[in-house]
Amino acid sequence: MKKTFVTLPQLQEMTQTYPTPFHLYDEAGIRRTARQLRDAFSWNPGFREYFAVKATPTPAILKILRQEGCGADCSSLTELMLSDKCGFSGEEIMFSSNETPAEEYVLADQLGAIINLDDFTHIDFLQETLGRIPETISCRFNPGGVFQLGESEEGFQVMDTPGDSKYGFTREQLFEGFRKLKALGAKRFGIHAFLASNTISNDYYPALAGILFRLAADLERETGCDVCFINLSGGVGIPYRPDQPANDIAAIGEGVRRQFEEILVPAGMGDVAIYTELGRYMLGPNGCLVTRVLHFKHTYKEYVGVDACAANLMRPAMYGAYHHITVMGKENAPCDHKYDVVGSLCENNDKFAVDRMLPEIERGDLLVLHDTGAHGFSMGYNYNGKLRSAEVLLREDGSTKLIRRAETPEDYFSTMLFD
Repeated sequence: MKKTFVTLPQLQEMTQTYPTPFHLYDEAGIRRTARQLRDAFSWNPGFREYFAVKATPTPAILKILRQEGCGADCSSLTELMLSDKCGFSGEEIMFSSNETPAEEYVLADQLGAIINLDDFTHIDFLQETLGRIPETISCRFNPGGVFQLGESEEGFQVMDTPGDSKYGFTREQLFEGFRKLKALGAKRFGIHAFLASNTISNDYYPALAGILFRLAADLERETGCDVCFINLSGGVGIPYRPDQPANDIAAIGEGVRRQFEEILVPAGMGDVAIYTELGRYMLGPNGCLVTRVLHFKHTYKEYVGVDACAANLMRPAMYGAYHHITVMGKENAPCDHKYDVVGSLCENNDKFAVDRMLPEIERGDLLVLHDTGAHGFSMGYNYNGKLRSAEVLLREDGSTKLIRRAETPEDYFSTMLFD
């Protein structure tokens, strides 16, 4: 059974000030997760977590993470601007984008961010845009094919298809690209790759590290380029379902260390820094969506209608993603009622749960949708004229702080031209 980081009395008090629905974040959990990650990679002096801003682009959250030593991983102009406003500067910012407009490269360069190129053709584009190549540069690698890791009774433990991904250089392009970048003035190089999403496996990062460490040794030997950092990016996942085991970040860090000692140290590359970009792992379990039950519908199925909708949390509608639901105050009651939990959008996929076994629900009950701290609020939208909800921070001392107000109709109309 998944446990909430907030109690019913706390939520009842919050809803007197913050109308539902709202996204709630756990400051203590965020700081604890950041410190566990840092400890897991403390063997690498240059280690840095670049939090994926796209996962939770909220100033208060980004400032907490910066206090914990994290950098910011940005993929757009406004994410760069947001990171700058939150105090990130220079190489605390990693800029990884694709099909990138010139103005985004210009701002990234002005901020001193590390630019991570997605495509071989962007070398010339960057040179034309800036009039030079930055001395520190990174390239994104895509090995192609199918990535497989481990086998269980149900099949492969992790399986993804990098060959279908639009991102990254091929191996041949990477070698040619490093040589070209060096000739254009680059002096310090990095490698970045993302091969699988939301892996529930302690073996994914070490396996990816092995691939990238061998690649880095080959690149340095064959091109003479100085590989200074290797970015393992994201992919370390969270257990959305209560029966899934959580990743052990200490074991993951140790697995990467073993690959480092076996591959990079003998190659004379023991000073390479390791970077990560763990948006979901860092924030997912440390956020939830709080919503209230409004209606019931008794037709061919039993429906529970809540005041949140897919505009507040898109993942179930978009991916069929599972988010656990706790009926607050009924945590120990038997789950003997089958419901579809739905929102009010004029779309039939606006369902947070389908045929979910839950305790008997009553009108006015508060529901907590777990694991929405990453890719929850950030994927919100205004379809049907829905307004984005507030974001609230549960502080370490138990108090709360509004960290983003709810949108108003005035916000919705503010960009419209009626003349």
